Amino acid sequence: MNNKILPVIILLIAIFSGNACINGVPDQQTGQEQLIIVTSILPLADFVEHVGGDKVEVIVMIPPGANPATYEPTASQLKAVSSAEIYVEVGSGLLFEEVWLDKICSANPDMLVVDTSKGITLMEMEEHHHEEKYSGQNNDERGMDPHIWLSPANAEIMVQNICDGLIRIDPANETYYEQNKEQYISDLEVLDSDINQSLSGFKNRTFMVFHPSWGYFARDYNLTMIAVEIEGKEPSVSDMAHLIKTAKENDINVIFVQPQFSTKSAEVIAKEIGGSVIPADPLAKDYLLNLREVTNSFNKSLT
Repeated sequence: MNNKILPVIILLIAIFSGNACINGVPDQQTGQEQLIIVTSILPLADFVEHVGGDKVEVIVMIPPGANPATYEPTASQLKAVSSAEIYVEVGSGLLFEEVWLDKICSANPDMLVVDTSKGITLMEMEEHHHEEKYSGQNNDERGMDPHIWLSPANAEIMVQNICDGLIRIDPANETYYEQNKEQYISDLEVLDSDINQSLSGFKNRTFMVFHPSWGYFARDYNLTMIAVEIEGKEPSVSDMAHLIKTAKENDINVIFVQPQFSTKSAEVIAKEIGGSVIPADPLAKDYLLNLREVTNSFNKSLT
C-alpha cells in the first residue's frame, strides 16, 4: 500500500469512530450528568432511585437511625441542596419538613419541590390511648398522620408524583422514567397482594407499637394499632398500667419498636405481659424488602 495513503485511511477511521461515539450511545465520560435529587427520608430515596435509575443522584437529609422529629440538617447538607434540581418531600406533615423545609428551599430558590402526598387522603393520627384523652382539652388537637409511605397503595401515588417531577425537569428522558415507574408500581401491586394474603385469616388483628407509625398500614390491612407513645409523650405510670391491661386483653405478646426512639417503655410492657420487643423500622431504605420483613413479623405476632 502506498505510504502516502495509509495515514489518510487511519485519519478517516478515527473520524468515523469519533462520530459513532458522538451520535450513538455516549460513553461514561461523555454521558449525561446525573440530576441531583434531595429528599427527607430513606424510603423516598428508594422510590426516586427506582424511577430515576442511573440518571439521578439522591441526597437524603435524615440519615439512618436519626429521629425525624429532632434531626437538624448539617451545614454540608444545606450546601449540597444548592446544586439540586428537585426536593422530594413527604408533604404530609412530617415534623422535619414542617420545621426545616422553608430554610432548605431558601438555599436553592430555583429547586423544584415535589409534594409526594398530592392525591393522597390523609388520616388523623392514632387517638391517644392514655388518660389525657379523656380530659377533653387535647382531644381535638390531633394532627394528621404523616406516615403515608407505609401504605403500598399510597406509595404508588407517591411514585407517580416523583415520576411527574422528574419528567418536568428532564422531559427528554420521559419514556425512561415512565418505564421505570410502571415496573416499580407493578412491584408495589404484588407487594400489596402478598401482604393481604399473609395477614388474612387472623381473628385477633390487634398489634402494639411504641411510636404510631403504622396507621396507614393498619387501615389498609384491617388491623388495629395500639401505640405506647403519642405525639412524643412517654406514657405515665397510669398509662403503662392501662397499656399492660390492654395488651393482656388482646393477647398481645409483642411490642414493635423502631430504632429512632427509646425502647425503655416498650421493654417494661413486654416484661409485664411476658412478651418480647421486636424491631419494625418505618424508615428503612429498601422499601419492598422492609415491608415484607415487617409483614412477616406482624404475621407471627397475630393470633
